[in-house]
Amino acid sequence: MIYDFEYDAQDQRKEAPVSQQIPQPGKIIAIHLSYASRADQRGRRPAAPSYFFKPTSSLGASGGTVERPAGTELLAFEGEIALVIGTPARRVSLADAWSHVGWVTASNDLGLYDLRANDKGSNVRSKGGDGYTPLGPEYLDARAVDPEALRVRAWVNGELRQDDTSAGMIFPLAQLVADLSQHFTLQPGDVILTGTPAGSSVIVPGDVVEIEVDAPDAGLSTGRLTTTVVQGEVPFDGDLGSLPAVDDLQRTEAWGSREEAGLPPVAEPGISAELRAKLELAPTAGLSSQLRKRGLHSCFIDGVTANLPGAKIVGTAKTLRFVPAREDLFTSHGGGYNAQKRCFDALRPGEVVVIEARGEAGTGTLGDILALRAKTLGAAGVVTDGGVRDFDAVAEIGLPVFSQGAHPSVLGRRHVPWDVDVTIACGGATVQPGDIIVGDGDGVIVIPADLAEEVADEALAQEDEDAWIAEQVAAGHPVDGLFPMNAEWRAKYDQHRVLSERSETKGAEVQS
Repeated sequence: MIYDFEYDAQDQRKEAPVSQQIPQPGKIIAIHLSYASRADQRGRRPAAPSYFFKPTSSLGASGGTVERPAGTELLAFEGEIALVIGTPARRVSLADAWSHVGWVTASNDLGLYDLRANDKGSNVRSKGGDGYTPLGPEYLDARAVDPEALRVRAWVNGELRQDDTSAGMIFPLAQLVADLSQHFTLQPGDVILTGTPAGSSVIVPGDVVEIEVDAPDAGLSTGRLTTTVVQGEVPFDGDLGSLPAVDDLQRTEAWGSREEAGLPPVAEPGISAELRAKLELAPTAGLSSQLRKRGLHSCFIDGVTANLPGAKIVGTAKTLRFVPAREDLFTSHGGGYNAQKRCFDALRPGEVVVIEARGEAGTGTLGDILALRAKTLGAAGVVTDGGVRDFDAVAEIGLPVFSQGAHPSVLGRRHVPWDVDVTIACGGATVQPGDIIVGDGDGVIVIPADLAEEVADEALAQEDEDAWIAEQVAAGHPVDGLFPMNAEWRAKYDQHRVLSERSETKGAEVQS
């Protein structure tokens, strides 16, 4: 059943004849991320809701079709609870917000990931296509349901893909109404799309998507909102604007996971498990000594310390370059899906973000949201010769960060995010993408990848030698002739090594 209402002079809602239709929406507002299950899937949890608009021309009804445009592959469905405003809402309180909702219905917030990169955040083209916001089929009276006990489910070709409730939302439904009303008047008929839970994925021509919102406790349901995908025949014109483009990141987010997208697991770039184990044991002091023996004297990143006591990072460098702040350049490069965000979104397991901030400690170069993104994607850590915002929160996340310390200011105070995966300077050291980064209590060093294995082996051998020398000093021997070792002490140490190796071999034979 469709519930219909009229309004008196005081904007108080009352029942009206069934013949009166729900007001046409003047605007459609959608939230980017609102369910805990979806946030966990994406590896980022917002501190506050953020929104985008969809055109009213994207509206559709149950039983309709949606076109996947020619030359695209990543059309995705999103089952959502849609709120339709019943009475005008402007600066309403959280306690009063739900009373301004007239109806609840099902929605499918369709999106085309092929067009997402250039409009990311605004979603103008990726979410604004004709038929990309079907609603219905029936509308529930908001007064008859508990906003914290609504359920949304989605099926594709009869298979259940999404099943979650409003209790699993990060931001309650009423909060979205109250928050939006702070900024502009919500008018009768306006639609709020309240976000999708985990399970959203790619659909292809011929697929049939069904979305249902119900209130199990009240025994009410919208029925199933049905949409069929059809193949479009008209390609986009590259002379008029940017063309669709996809990469493995877009495929992963559209499908929900690399596995669902048919992509191979991400291998740790540039470093084997065996080499990683060696570098985790080798101190930066020893590694630095080995680099100096090979004529490399400028591989130390100066001026940075760890945010976590005892932190050790080992990984391959993913570089990010900031240039000095300039207002016109920040306008063109600082907003939207800028180089900083692209860098953190594209991280692979085992990588270390290394940031060129020119030694400028007077602002933050990352904060807790980007640190959480890096941690979720399996990054080994971050090294920046600038400052860190949300310093304590970043430490709580557990991501090792080497920096010049805390600073509360935002990036744009001193920097413009400029480029990713280029050769940079950090703390006086040149860093190239793929270089090996090792950091501990003594600081951070940069090791050319082709030298890492031999440098690690030699550093560990030196560690064994230094440990034996320390034992002799502890036993009362003077350091003269022992550190560094003369021929006599060298012979003793060589004999010690032979005996130790024999003992280890015998022990292995006994165990076998």
